[in-house]
Amino acid sequence: MRTLQVIYLEGKQRLQKAGNESPAFDAICLFEHVFHMNRQDLMVHGNTRQATVEQETEFFSLIEQRAKKRPLQYILGEWPFLDFHLKMGEGVLIAREDTTVLVETAAKLMQTKQAKVLDLCAGTGAVGLGIASLLSTVNVTCVEKYPSAFTYLQQNIALCKEQGIENVVAVQGDILSEAFASAFQGVDAIVSNPPYIETAVLPTLQEEVQKEPTTALDGGEDGLLFYRAIADIWIPKIKTGGIVAVEIGEGQETDVAHLFTNAGVEQIQFEKDSGNIVRVVAGIKS
Repeated sequence: MRTLQVIYLEGKQRLQKAGNESPAFDAICLFEHVFHMNRQDLMVHGNTRQATVEQETEFFSLIEQRAKKRPLQYILGEWPFLDFHLKMGEGVLIAREDTTVLVETAAKLMQTKQAKVLDLCAGTGAVGLGIASLLSTVNVTCVEKYPSAFTYLQQNIALCKEQGIENVVAVQGDILSEAFASAFQGVDAIVSNPPYIETAVLPTLQEEVQKEPTTALDGGEDGLLFYRAIADIWIPKIKTGGIVAVEIGEGQETDVAHLFTNAGVEQIQFEKDSGNIVRVVAGIKS
């Protein structure tokens, strides 16, 4: 049997050889997952403790998956978002740090303590659950169309309830459908991280991003398909004084702001992510 330090270093080297952009980080995440030891434990005990054959086999199996560009979040099966964890895997969009900007912006804008919130294109539920974690008195309905993503949404609502995040429910439906939207009236806030990548751009995305569901990425020919639906179908459901806040792709802020302004949204504001890119468009329903 080999020591934990030797095994970790070999895993990192395999990822480096495969061209992984963050081999040390990914290797330690996979190491922690298999051995239930953190980085500090590895530093202290790595040269004295040995792995079992079963542990070594499992670790290198995960390393191989990562070397083949399977997203780290899918391999681990869950990932932190804000102060809680979300389950995720093939069939649902990975919840990324950039999306915290949307959650925090929406939470700041909400003035109604008992706000009725709709999270459209919910995926893992990161946005809706994030808002509920910051504002404990809101009632959030997360809407997701696709069965695979909807399953993760339901699991995450249950998981987060155990973590004290309540008043969140899941509804399966197509936000492009006016018939489906007719069931919702008088909401205080609509939030969404919809598909916003232009269809023609999808084949050029990083290999591991292409392993995420196309349905969660494809925003139509110009990337604005879902923003038009939000403007035309959903913004009319918002009460006067209510809010709308959406995540956008780089350079889409002017087009999305125009759509929302024409739909009766005022006080449009843009919020940037950690990379200084405008990531959120938000405003107040007039």
